[in-house]
Amino acid sequence: MSDEFIPDFVEAIPLPAVLVDQSERLIGANGVARAMFGQNIVGRHFATLLRQPQIIEAIEKSLVSKDPTETRYLSNDGAQDTTFIVNCRYVRGVGAVQGGAVVVSFTDVTHLEQANQMRRDFVANVSHELRTPLTALMGFIETLRGPAKDDAGARERFLEIMDGEASRMNRLVGDLLSLNRVESEERVRPKEELDLTAQITSTIHSIRPLAQDAGVRLNLEAPDAPVLVMGDADQLRQVFTNLIENAIKYGGSGGRVDIKLIEMERDVAVRGPSARVQVIDHGPGIDPVHLPRLTERFYRADSHRSRELGGTGLGLAIVKHIVNRHRGRLRVESELGQGTTFTVILPR
Repeated sequence: MSDEFIPDFVEAIPLPAVLVDQSERLIGANGVARAMFGQNIVGRHFATLLRQPQIIEAIEKSLVSKDPTETRYLSNDGAQDTTFIVNCRYVRGVGAVQGGAVVVSFTDVTHLEQANQMRRDFVANVSHELRTPLTALMGFIETLRGPAKDDAGARERFLEIMDGEASRMNRLVGDLLSLNRVESEERVRPKEELDLTAQITSTIHSIRPLAQDAGVRLNLEAPDAPVLVMGDADQLRQVFTNLIENAIKYGGSGGRVDIKLIEMERDVAVRGPSARVQVIDHGPGIDPVHLPRLTERFYRADSHRSRELGGTGLGLAIVKHIVNRHRGRLRVESELGQGTTFTVILPR
């Protein structure tokens, strides 16, 4: 290959790529590589540009042996750590004295690394969430077989606690299955037309006993006429149930929870007509530092209180995926001491 074709040759590679010849200097770099490493990199020694030992070793090995090599390159794009798979491939007849050169290409695998980390975190979180009630159950069983074997009072007390721990595990497994089902359907848009007013009214009716036990008044503000959206009735009921129950449990100290259904003719959030469902509590509110992470799996603003109230840490993650399936938006607004507002925005 004539050296005059080197720029076109490297530019044709869709990945960030540079060409290093036997002088160990860059004789070519495509636009993506220059954006990544700097515009004036051609002519520089590769070790001054790619300073990580493993990549220097891979390039030197490929220059000498002419064999393919592969390694990893770790960087940061200013917002997050990034990971690249680096492939070195020898090309004959180019570069200094036509002695050949090595094409070094960079494949961004950051998203795969993040997915693997999410999987590891998910397994660790599930294991932790299950281990706690399992440990409690095993301890109570051992006690009932031993010291409390003939103690009727202790047996009743322990069985009640064991029932609570077993219910907690059952809720966790149920939410895990629900989350898996929702994620598997997330790209399938619902095709059923339903009335949001009737849906929310029905949900409030079923939750009212819980609100009465907590001393919380539920107020609904909605249009008299039906508000029609395309949706999955069971999933939307799950969304409203989760948000209203959370408002009762965590914001019920304010004495009331307001549920508002608002129609909008032009909503920038969905770029068209929308229905906004707001669930507003008047409780202690949530520290703003927690708001960006509320919909992450197992994330809790108050871990101890959430577990005491039977939360699994998956409810808002399920809500987020259901809203995404409906091509909607979920908004959270809160200030300490001022209550919290969850807003579900659905296209009409």
